[in-house]
Amino acid sequence: MSTILMPKATAVWLIDNTALTFEQISKFCDLHLLEVKGIADGDVATGIRGADPIANGQLARSEIEKAEGNADYDMKGETFDHAPVTTGKKKRKAPRYTPLSRRQDRPDAIAWIVRNHPEVSDPQISKLIGTTKPTINAIRDRTHWKTSTINPTDPVSLGLCSQIELDEMVKTAAEKLAKKRAKDGIIDDEVTTDSLAPVADTPAEAPKTEHTLESLFKPSTHDQ
Repeated sequence: MSTILMPKATAVWLIDNTALTFEQISKFCDLHLLEVKGIADGDVATGIRGADPIANGQLARSEIEKAEGNADYDMKGETFDHAPVTTGKKKRKAPRYTPLSRRQDRPDAIAWIVRNHPEVSDPQISKLIGTTKPTINAIRDRTHWKTSTINPTDPVSLGLCSQIELDEMVKTAAEKLAKKRAKDGIIDDEVTTDSLAPVADTPAEAPKTEHTLESLFKPSTHDQ
């Protein structure tokens, strides 16, 4: 492939999000080994924001997984010498990539979402956490192999997503649920037809009582 775009920014992302060796990152980003070590130590590329090579089409997720499992494996980048022909169709986003070091935390995050936000669908959880539907179902059914040790934990605190992403997912799920309930004619307990009855449906005159509030506190003639 031709020289990758933003090699230092790509190296920053690979260091922060993968378990690749410095040598593997050095070869892929075409940077000197000492330069990669300097980036890891914070002496080089200070202030540079990491660039995801998977998102920008320079590297396949499978290549990272192969390299993480074999320190001698040299990753092969995607070729982009020729611009792809656009067909007008929206490209489908790939599932979120979760760093190897954080994958063990996904069951805890899934359990937290299932417990605290049951309105969220499995596809939404899969997209946010980067997991599969069978794994989600196993956690729901308590048949997952880690069930006895699962500790429901906020995915934001685990570093699996941002607070904005989590809030957006919950908001979308809540809106879908509200639309479905409205379509099915389901009304929340807090909002009933009696409490929201229109003025036209209320009696024209309230029934008269024998005593008014004022008369109850007015001294009678017998007390004088």
